[in-house]
Amino acid sequence: MTLTTATYSAHVDPFAREHLPPPPEMPDFIFTLPELRYPERLNCVTELLDNWLAKGHGAHPCFRSLETSFSYAEFAALVNRIANVLVGDYGLVPGNRVLLRSPNTPIMAAALFAVMKAGGIAVTSMPLLRAKELAFMSDKAKVALALCDHRFLEELEKAKLAAPGLTKIVPMGGTSSEDLARRSEEASSDFAPCPTSAEDICLIAFTSGTTGVPKGAMHNHRDMLATCDTYGKYVLAPRASDVFIGSPPLAFTFGLGGGALFSLRVGASSILLEQAAPDKLIEAIRTLRPTVCFTAPIAYRAMLAKLQPGDLASLRICVSAGEALPQATWEAWHKATGIEILDGIGSTEMLHIFIGAPAGKIKPGSTGIPVPGYEAKIVDEQGRELPRGSTGLLAVRGPTGCRYLADPRQNSYVRNGWNFTGDTYRLDEDGYYWHQARSDDMIVSAGYNIAGPEVEGALLSHPAVLECAVVGAPDPAHDTTIVKAYVVARPGHEANEPLIAALQEHVRSEIAPYKFPRIITFVEALPRTESGKVQRFVLRERAKAESARGAAK
Repeated sequence: MTLTTATYSAHVDPFAREHLPPPPEMPDFIFTLPELRYPERLNCVTELLDNWLAKGHGAHPCFRSLETSFSYAEFAALVNRIANVLVGDYGLVPGNRVLLRSPNTPIMAAALFAVMKAGGIAVTSMPLLRAKELAFMSDKAKVALALCDHRFLEELEKAKLAAPGLTKIVPMGGTSSEDLARRSEEASSDFAPCPTSAEDICLIAFTSGTTGVPKGAMHNHRDMLATCDTYGKYVLAPRASDVFIGSPPLAFTFGLGGGALFSLRVGASSILLEQAAPDKLIEAIRTLRPTVCFTAPIAYRAMLAKLQPGDLASLRICVSAGEALPQATWEAWHKATGIEILDGIGSTEMLHIFIGAPAGKIKPGSTGIPVPGYEAKIVDEQGRELPRGSTGLLAVRGPTGCRYLADPRQNSYVRNGWNFTGDTYRLDEDGYYWHQARSDDMIVSAGYNIAGPEVEGALLSHPAVLECAVVGAPDPAHDTTIVKAYVVARPGHEANEPLIAALQEHVRSEIAPYKFPRIITFVEALPRTESGKVQRFVLRERAKAESARGAAK
């Protein structure tokens, strides 16, 4: 079953519809599972939240933080009150975009779902973005109204000066009379959901900028449910009794799924942490007893060094995404906790994970197999499918797909209906996908193709390495590219020449000797996006500059 273009839309403001990619550049949307055949008119908030009240689930825990907690009935009432404020006080009409800027809090989650329930489009932003980035997003999405945690107003006020269309900023979580929570106290707790189309856009999520200028990925009401009814149902398999926790911001689609969508779809609950560094996450797991944890590979690795007996006894599921999970980290975590981390690859463009094996079917080091409802293949540069055992570009399609907001890069991501994620993968004889590198992270050195993540995995298996990133660096003397590693040393290990030599020898013993890093530079920290991804393009530029300085000497 493939998508047919909808003729109905509840959007009064047609901006999103008018800025979708042209039909020839749209991906194929396929619906191979019966649960993916949604009605034409669909509001995801009705399905995720309101229907639970009709089923007598209103008293069940829904969202909590370290300070507050909400049952399903209480949270639904808060969503309705905020929706009434947005429509009645601020004139929100279906199709309007609303920027949200906040750490993970229940009021942030309620505001996001209120926007969607009212037929608006949530434009999510990471809380630590700066004015320039916020202005770009606001202007790109033509945002007039923003909802912002009262502690994060300063940068957004600066952004307002550079984004003249942003006319109103409403604080959240404070005590002023203008605060969204205060205004919503007087509003009605009844609100009729906007009768949106399943294909009406409800979310614009900007990519995290690992490769430069962010792109706005548009998702509709159907997408919100489709990720729950594919990855959520068939790989994660949560229960109503589960309690979710994690570090990704709700503004990051990995966090939106793990912190809200998957739990709501099955009537479970989520703990939202404003601060979720590894030590804070361990403390919250120890005291609040969640059962499902979502975080990034770097966090699992950092947590290993801090664990005490019994800290994670409540957990039964751990999920990793955002970057490839090194096999050494998977094995160390499994040895320490007995839990098989569910690795997966997703993307902002696809909304969530589309390749990942369920517990009991995992090959350590492999990303996994296509999630039911999705198809994947390995192709060459011309898009021709390669046989099993081959390495090539990853192409996927399913019930979600890339729709960039007015961006010429759409035709690079989507080719002949398939989504090209920008990753190089190897498909083994059993149908498992093995991440080799981001396509722009493949290093060609002296005629050899070297995958940076493979070298990183070898380095990470050394006890002196806390984290690392590998890029190609120009070698002007030999007119080629060499492997360069930026390494953060573990406390207690001196970053010096003997350690460099030891790491190089270690890599030679772990993988083919020609792949070892010719240069190792120790750093205090790696450049990362707020979602935790390493900004390798920053390191590549640094490596170019360092090579140029070396050549000039």
